[in-house]
Formats: sequence, C-alpha cells, structure tokens
Amino acid sequence: MNRRQLLSGFVAAAWAGEAQEPPAGSLYIPQPQRVEDKKLLQDFMDEFAFVDLVTASPEIRVTHLPVFVDREGTEYGTICGHLSRHNPQTKAIEAGQSAVIVFRGPHSYISPTWYAGHEVVPTWNFAVVHATGKLRPVEGPKATHDLLARLIHKFEGKESAYDFGKLPESFTNSLIAGVLGFHLDIQTLEGKFKLGQERGAADRESVLKHLHDTSQGRSMYEFTEAFYKRESGTAN
Repeated sequence: MNRRQLLSGFVAAAWAGEAQEPPAGSLYIPQPQRVEDKKLLQDFMDEFAFVDLVTASPEIRVTHLPVFVDREGTEYGTICGHLSRHNPQTKAIEAGQSAVIVFRGPHSYISPTWYAGHEVVPTWNFAVVHATGKLRPVEGPKATHDLLARLIHKFEGKESAYDFGKLPESFTNSLIAGVLGFHLDIQTLEGKFKLGQERGAADRESVLKHLHDTSQGRSMYEFTEAFYKRESGTAN
C-alpha cells in the first residue's frame, strides 16, 4: 500500500467513527480525529511497530523499541517486546507499573497554500495510537526465547532464511540472559488521526495531491549514509 492509499484509508476511517463521549485516556483527541475501529488500530500497530514505551514510576522513562501485538486472549490484544536488563525501565516492568505505548504513523507539514480558502494557517497532520495497560515481565528462558523468535520472525518475514530457533543454545542463552521480555495487556486503546478529515472534499483532494507530489524527507538510507560520512569525516 502506498502513502496516498494509506492516508486515504485513515481519512475514511476517521469519518466513519461514531460520535460519542470520549473515554478517559492518555491523549487529547478532538472528536473528529478520534478513531475507534479496533481492527484498523490493530493493523496500524502491526504496521508501525517501532514504538515509544513510556512509564512514570519510579521515574519518567522512555524507551524506543520494536514490538508485536498478539490479538488473542484480551479485548484489544497484548503488546510484546523486550528491553536490555541494563535499562533502568526494567524496574517498572518488574513492579507491574502502568505504561503507555505510543505507535507513530506517517506525519507531514501541511501548507496553508494547499487549501482553497485564504484565512487558513499551517498545521501538521499525523496518525498515532496510544495503548495503555499494566506491564508484566516474561518469566524464564524458554518464554523469552519464544518471544524473541516471534519478534524476529515478524520483521524478517516469511521468506527469510534466518531462523533464530536454529542458533545454538550456547550462543542464544547469553543473549536471553541479558534482556527482560514484557507483555502489556491493552486496557485502553486510543487512535488519533489528525488528517484534515473535517475539511471539505476539495481541500482533502488538494492535501492528497500535494502529499503525493511533495518530498517527505530523507529516507533511512539517505539519513544513515549522511551520518556515516559525518562519522568518518568524509562529509562535504
């Protein structure tokens, strides 16, 4: 799915949401931007699976990490991931603290020149999902190994020849000992898609056209290449 199709789907889903009193949560969401379609939100979490894990006790900590979502067993699903045992945020996991996990989708500056009217201002469009729940640690080497294997499989893909399960235990045991796996059963799931969906059809079409035609910034390749050159002293 290309970026234009993705954004079009988000706008359509946002319009389809029912108008109702918003539940308590971690995120301010004006009603036109609230998305409550569970499948859409879970699909979003599957696609944009590099997240921010946010905890506030015993102190505020944020870790950026990849996760996968197990949709079975609970109403909204369970988020699974792991941290280095050297990371102070493991204290929050071991204590079963509440956490918010933030999934970030595409985002872009929106120029006022893209709209038909004249009395408009710039804005920034984006899509995010917040999942809130209590953390619990994954206990034991086997359960941790299974979590890591499933996480790797998600990002390697079905066609990959890499098989974490076939690596020798003498190698994987030391790796497993150095991480703490976690689960978070989602209690509150919030979707905020700020995509200009409240605007008229002409403005929405114009936004899509300009997003399609406008550069969306450096790719990971371009960013990494520039950083390597800077580190090696070969940057212009």
